[in-house]
Amino acid sequence: MRLVVQRVKEATCIIDNEVKSSINQGYMVLLGVSNDDNKEIADKMIRKLLNLRIFEDENGKTNLSIDKINGEIMIISQFTLYANCKKGNRPSFIEAGSPDMASELYEYVIERIISEGIKVASGEFGADMKISLINDGPFTICLDSDELF
Repeated sequence: MRLVVQRVKEATCIIDNEVKSSINQGYMVLLGVSNDDNKEIADKMIRKLLNLRIFEDENGKTNLSIDKINGEIMIISQFTLYANCKKGNRPSFIEAGSPDMASELYEYVIERIISEGIKVASGEFGADMKISLINDGPFTICLDSDELF
């Protein structure tokens, strides 16, 4: 599982020229699912995401997690995080999880984060989405389950 986590002041997801969802201060997360992912890996990635301390405390140090600032999370499905560009110029996506499995894990991640008391906004799995955001910092972190666990 791969997460691209951007600390944002706000983010909006537009589908078919209509606002699907939006958040204020928090994370805009692009989530990619591989063929090897499962709920156990998802749980570890969720824990890592929620425990990241990348918000500033009263001393200006990045020392606070999302719950400490009452932040919100937008999660967008992004199979292209598993693009393989080793051969040629056209990416291969064979490492990306099948749509059924990836959709199930995407929904699982959303529900688990909601169950932790965090406000979650989402896109729509497989939809053509337009995402706008104000990156705060900018501050962007990439989390990859293959490198973390």
